Amino acid sequence: MDLMETWNLLLQGFATAGTPVNLLWALVGCALGTAVGVLPGIGPATAVAMLLPITTQVEATASMIFFAGIYYGAMYGGSTTSILLNTPGETATMVTAMEGNKMAKSGRAGAALATSAIGSFVAGTIATVIVTLFAPVVADFAVKLGPPEYFMLMLLAFTTVSAVLGQSTVRGLTALFVGLAAGLVGMDQITGQVRYTAGVPEFLDGIEIVLVAVGLFAVAEAMHAVLFEGKTVETENRMSRVTMSLKDWRRSLPAWLRGTAIGAPFGCIPAGGTEIPTFLSYALEKKLAKGENQAEFGTKGAIEGVAGPEAANNATVTAALIPLLTLGIPTSNTTAIILGAFQNYGIQPGPQLFTSASALVWALIASLYIGNVMLLVLNLPMIGLWVKLLKVPKPQLYAGILIFATVGAYGMRQSAFDLFLLYAIGLVGLVMRRFNFPTAPVLVGMILGPLAEAQMRNAISIGEGSPMIFLQRPMSLGLLVVIVLILVLPRLLKRRA
Repeated sequence: MDLMETWNLLLQGFATAGTPVNLLWALVGCALGTAVGVLPGIGPATAVAMLLPITTQVEATASMIFFAGIYYGAMYGGSTTSILLNTPGETATMVTAMEGNKMAKSGRAGAALATSAIGSFVAGTIATVIVTLFAPVVADFAVKLGPPEYFMLMLLAFTTVSAVLGQSTVRGLTALFVGLAAGLVGMDQITGQVRYTAGVPEFLDGIEIVLVAVGLFAVAEAMHAVLFEGKTVETENRMSRVTMSLKDWRRSLPAWLRGTAIGAPFGCIPAGGTEIPTFLSYALEKKLAKGENQAEFGTKGAIEGVAGPEAANNATVTAALIPLLTLGIPTSNTTAIILGAFQNYGIQPGPQLFTSASALVWALIASLYIGNVMLLVLNLPMIGLWVKLLKVPKPQLYAGILIFATVGAYGMRQSAFDLFLLYAIGLVGLVMRRFNFPTAPVLVGMILGPLAEAQMRNAISIGEGSPMIFLQRPMSLGLLVVIVLILVLPRLLKRRA
């Protein structure tokens, strides 16, 4: 498809997306998405799932624009609670919480929120341009990747996550193994064998990832605040100005571009989730920081540690529409539900979609540009309002978080068992927090563990039972070399130093 043709199709898309009705749907979606992102424990997947019934009433293009608005609105909103309250509403914003919350505690909440909003806009816009130009091209390339490559990508995710987070690699790996173990509970995807359920029928479907995320973050955060934080000296949350200083801009801009460069390719590969690119981006920013900027990481909060991962997150989320539209492969919970919405209309995303439902696809892509601008306009003026959340007295605030977490967890399956599980996971999170174990690797292990297992078994069956298959394919071999370097290089450098 040549540029001119793409340009004409995009203009037609703008004409469709720009009708008053569709603009209204986009605005409602963005506003709702932001609200959903701000409330910890709900997340865009739950919101889109709850609103799926509207697909019977509203025509296809409008509802797709609406769902897309919720989808990336929630990514914007999720950074707000991560920065202000250290309770990520989404797994994607866990990394933002690490530096963003430290910035808020040292009175720089305004700058942290501004860098995340503008970074999201920059990354979202660049990624939308990438979707526009490359979606048809990527459809051709992505078909060529096989299970060995996907398995190595996931292994890369495991090593980077556990090596980068937390004070020690051992603690990071311990947390990762806890997550991998939790991911094995339930039915084996390939043979249908029941594993590690201890005879509890509720475990047959596996442990719900949303429960683990909400338990480890929101519930553990509230419990920690109640049990321990009253006894320590509370840092006064001074609210600085909402704008960014010139120095902040200088530090944020390269981080946004690097984050986008890391996030966009990850959105395109159906290997799952925003966890890998956000952690990779964080690791990169930490490595590149010099002097006093480096000293801010993990202490006062470094602005690059918010800008990079936040851009990576939004670039991944937007680029995730490429495999969804071109291959019909959802790479996240939310895109999976949006895939369901497409199917409700009798539309099957895949390589033929660009010809069969071309008007819908290009209107959806055009709405991404519109939505990005809407979100910036909605969010920047409201930063002052969000920061007022910090003024809510601690007891009421944490009580509110617990109520939302409980209602959200119960609303998924209306199961009382889920509530017991939620608070049990919360207690585990509390212990991990007390003894400085990073909680993020648990989630990464849980989400990617089962996927990695399936890809590994498929790869070995392609190699007729021989693990040499991983060394015979150039791309998987290349990834393996990178993994070994990540594990070995830092130790060698330490020895030399």
